[in-house]
Amino acid sequence: MYEVRVEADFAAAHFLKDYHGKCENLHGHNYQVFAHARGSELDEGGMLLDFTQLKGALRAVCKKVDHTNLNDLVDEKTGALVFKNNPSAERIATWIFHQIEQQLEADPATRGTARLLYAVDVFETPTSRARYIRD
Repeated sequence: MYEVRVEADFAAAHFLKDYHGKCENLHGHNYQVFAHARGSELDEGGMLLDFTQLKGALRAVCKKVDHTNLNDLVDEKTGALVFKNNPSAERIATWIFHQIEQQLEADPATRGTARLLYAVDVFETPTSRARYIRD
C-alpha cells in the first residue's frame, strides 16, 4: 500500500454557535491542511498520484475559504450555509475532502483518481487536529 500527502494552508475566521465557551465568539485561525491519498497500484511513471495534481486540487479548495468568515460560506448549489453556523474542524475537514474529490473528478487529467483520496487533516493549531477519513 502506498500513501502520499500534500499540504496547504488558509486563514479564516469563525465562531461556534452551539459551543458554550470562548469559541462562541468570532475568532480566527491559520489552518494547516493535509490531504492523504492511498492505493496499492502505481501508474506507468511509478507514482500513486502526482503531488502537483493533488496539491493543486487542495490549494484550489483552500483558496475558496482563505480570508473568509467560515460561518458565511454558502453552498453554491443549494444556497444553504455549508457549516450550519458551526464550522468545527471536523466539519471543515469533511467539506475540504469532498471539495478535493470534486476538483479531481472535474479535471480530465485527474478524473478517476478521487477514489485514491483517503483522508484530510485540518489543524486549527499545531496541537489540535481533526481528521475526516473515507469510509
